[in-house]
Amino acid sequence: MWPSIPRISRERGREGEREGGKKKQRERREREGKRERRGSERDSELKREMERKEGERRKGKRREREGRGRE
Repeated sequence: MWPSIPRISRERGREGEREGGKKKQRERREREGKRERRGSERDSELKREMERKEGERRKGKRREREGRGRE
């Protein structure tokens, strides 16, 4: 018969603590005060930064065009 579910999850949790499921590793790092950004967080931040720069570049070009049009 199957072992009781609480025991399974407890064992799995211990394994995660040992060789580190992502979540457990992150929790451990947070406890140590070395909060690292997850890869996905870093990626989305970079993407946001790139989009912002691209947007500024486009706005600049549009302003130049509009300015020339008015003159």
